[in-house]
Order: sequence, then C-alpha cells, then structure tokens
Amino acid sequence: MESTVRLAKNILVTGGLGFIGSAFIRFLFREGLATGRVLNVDALTYAANPANLEGAVDPDRYRFVHGDIGEPGLVPGLIVEHAIDTIVHFAAETHVDRSILGPEAFIQTNVVGTFRLLEAVRAQPQVHFHHVSTDEVYGSLGPTGLFTEETPYDPRSPYSATKAASDHLVRAYAHTYGVSTTLSNCSNNYGPFQFPEKLVPLMILNMLERKPLPVYGDGTNVRDWLYVDDHAEAIWAILVGAARGSTYNVSGATERTNLALLRELMHIVAELTGAESADLERLITFVKDRPGHDQRYALDATRLRQDLAWSPRHDLASGLRNTVRWYLDHPGWVAATRSGTYREWIERNYETR
Repeated sequence: MESTVRLAKNILVTGGLGFIGSAFIRFLFREGLATGRVLNVDALTYAANPANLEGAVDPDRYRFVHGDIGEPGLVPGLIVEHAIDTIVHFAAETHVDRSILGPEAFIQTNVVGTFRLLEAVRAQPQVHFHHVSTDEVYGSLGPTGLFTEETPYDPRSPYSATKAASDHLVRAYAHTYGVSTTLSNCSNNYGPFQFPEKLVPLMILNMLERKPLPVYGDGTNVRDWLYVDDHAEAIWAILVGAARGSTYNVSGATERTNLALLRELMHIVAELTGAESADLERLITFVKDRPGHDQRYALDATRLRQDLAWSPRHDLASGLRNTVRWYLDHPGWVAATRSGTYREWIERNYETR
C-alpha cells in the first residue's frame, strides 16, 4: 500500500486523562510532535487522573476541556474555536467486569459518544478522525492462529460489543459520508499510570502489599501484551502515514497465559525489592472465572510493520521491568489513586459524573 503524509497540527484528544490517552499526549510533547494545539477533552470519570500529565505538557500549547463527548454541541464548537484538523478518539469505558455489571455506561460512551464525534467530523470534512479500538472485537481464538484486519467480528462481552459497534460506525461514516478516518485495534496495554483495577498494576501492587493475587479460572487464558508507549508511537505512525479508511492491528507479539505473565512479574518484583519469589507465589489465589471469558487473543501486526515500518521498541521483559520500577518510584500516585484522594481535587474543581 502506498503511504500518505497527513499533517496533524491542532489535535483534539478524547479521554486524554486516561491511561492510553495520557500516554499519547505525553508522547506528543516528549517527541516534539505537538507543533500546534493539543486539546484534551475528558469527562473525568473514575479512571481519569490529572496527575497523569503533570509536568508533561507545554501549557502554551495544551488545553484541558472538561466535557462529555456525548454532549451534542461540545466537539463541533471546539473544532471551530481551535481550528482542529485531527481527532484521536481514546475516550471509552474499557473494563470488562464493569461492563458485565453495568453495560449502560458502555453504550453511552462507546457507541453514542463515538456517534457524536463522527457527526461533528461529518460537518467539518477537513478533520481527520482516528479511532482507537481493541482486539476483543474479534472474539476468542483457539490455541493457534492470529487475528488479522480481515477477521470477522465476534464480540463476547458488553464491552467488546460496544467497541465493535463503534468500529462499524467509523467505517460506515467513512464509506457513506466520505469522512476521513483511520482505525486501530490493539492488544492488551500495560505500563506506567495504568489504573490499578487492570491486571498488571493490580498484581504489582498486591505483591508489594502481600495481598492475594486473584487469577480467573485456571490462569490459562492467553493475552497479547503491548507496552503503552509503543502503542502511542503506532497511533502516530497511522495518523500521519496511513491511507484514509485503513485499519491496522497493533500488537506487542508477546503472548502469555495470565499465570505465566504473573510469574514474570513475580520474578521482577522479587529482584527489585528483595522479596522471596516463593513468598509471592503463595499469594496466588484462583477465583471463579469471569462470565464468557475469552480464552485467547493474539493480533497479527504484519500490515503495520510492512506499510508504516512500525515495530514495538519494548519486549515484554523490558516493558514489565519499566512498569514495576515506575510503580515503585511513584508511591504518591499509587496512594492517591488507590485511596481515591485524587478524586477530591477533581471534585473541588469540576462537576463530575
């Protein structure tokens, strides 16, 4: 495929105080790619944390907007006011367990929110829209094979169903209305600043506090792991270099069973803290499996490597080591996030939902 060169100067990022969105914004400023305005629109739901961007942005070229992408008039006004030429859409409810307990928020944010953004871009056709999605839309794999960009969708949870719906909307708007879009489906992300309900930070922090390490079922579910900074770099490559309407899988190509991943983390935590691996091993607690738990995800990112010369800079060992070190070095962020005190500042300064 012939690549293109797309200018991304004034960028609106949705969900930029969350884990992956904030990593992308840090990447833009760290690499000198934020040459115009970076507008961060975030509804400040439970996983949003202003500390994720503390000291990482240029205040002359960064602005935070507290708002819900589902609000019909919000984004159209911001596009005009700030001469936005690019939207990168991270804002989503993402935790599968939460989607099982309460799917309505997922429908509102992941489906209705994406629809509102696409309507805004349809009215402003000079804007390019990049949609960040997940490997979970493809369903579950057997012991062999990989998901490709042509794999039929087969979502199995309310979360993945809402992400699949949003993907279909993006492609439909590109086909029907000629909206300029790109789309990426990524494997499981991990790295600094990840909210502690997710597997990697939960296990790291529980090890440090000698709390049980809950493992669903027998621990044989397989996931493909991607360091979050590598994901940010891939999104930028797609954003500026990919043809309109294209889709790319973004993969770390590092499959592990949940139990194998946990043991790799144990080895690193033991090495960096002086803990005994055997003591950490005894913390493993097998718990009732998640309803409809997909057995295996694995993505083929060949197209991304061939078309845009992207490959992950971190293997799993180095990425996990960086991640453990970050959590060890940032006890203040960890304490504020786990206790919820970071929300107190937000609630004093913003009306939240």
